[in-house]
Amino acid sequence: MPETIIVVESITPQVGVTFSNDQGPQGTAGNTGPTGPTGATGATGATGATGSAGATGATGATGATGATGATGPTGPTGDTGPTGPTGVTGSTGDTGPTGPTGATGPQGATGDTGPTGATGDTGPTGPTGPTGATGPTGPTGDTGPTGDTGPTGPTGPTGATGATGATGDTGPTGPQGATGPTGATGATGATGDTGPTGPAGATGATGPTGPTGPTGATGPTGSQGLTGDTGPTGPTGATGATGATGATGPTGPTGPTGATGNTGATGPTGPGADAIPVSLFLGGM
Repeated sequence: MPETIIVVESITPQVGVTFSNDQGPQGTAGNTGPTGPTGATGATGATGATGSAGATGATGATGATGATGATGPTGPTGDTGPTGPTGVTGSTGDTGPTGPTGATGPQGATGDTGPTGATGDTGPTGPTGPTGATGPTGPTGDTGPTGDTGPTGPTGPTGATGATGATGDTGPTGPQGATGPTGATGATGATGDTGPTGPAGATGATGPTGPTGPTGATGPTGSQGLTGDTGPTGPTGATGATGATGATGPTGPTGPTGATGNTGATGPTGPGADAIPVSLFLGGM
């Protein structure tokens, strides 16, 4: 059916209204828009000339009324005032109630199943997710106190320097411990309760079932999702056997002798008349 399009240019923004002969369902009438302002009144036309008065009849019986003079010409029509702005379009009326559902038609025959399409190629495997960060190293324990240095003994004579021993072979490196097994995947959380099912709408009439079309080719498999977090590292394997100890290297030179400590205070002299004088003891027997 042809359509009519009207564009109202006297309002801003311009509004295009399309009228179609197709009749949709009749909604309730919208509210009437406000009445636009009244246009200016046109100029009053000129008054026509007064007709001549009829002759006065003789006194006594009333004479016949004289003929009415001709009506003067109608003045020109004043200019039409500007059209007022179009009122606001009323809100759309509520949709009428849905008509009753027709009776269900008979079930049509099921068409033949089309052949299954070829399976699409498997998509590429997605990249492996990044390895988790290594945990922080534990704090170093406090260093124990240094023991008191004992008195330095007399330095013995320096012995002859022995021949330098051959450097022993480095012992074999112990076997590397196996990597612990990957931790077990955590349990999947419980599925939330399914919300209540809404009421079923009225069933429309079932049309005849058309033949089933061929199954389309399977699309490519999407890229693999990111790999989950790596589980905790398993226990460290047993330490390999310690390699043989190499030959002992030559003894380093003896460090310098420390300073001699202060002489302790002399103890009290014991009892007896024959006590040896302190000065004689210090000087030698």
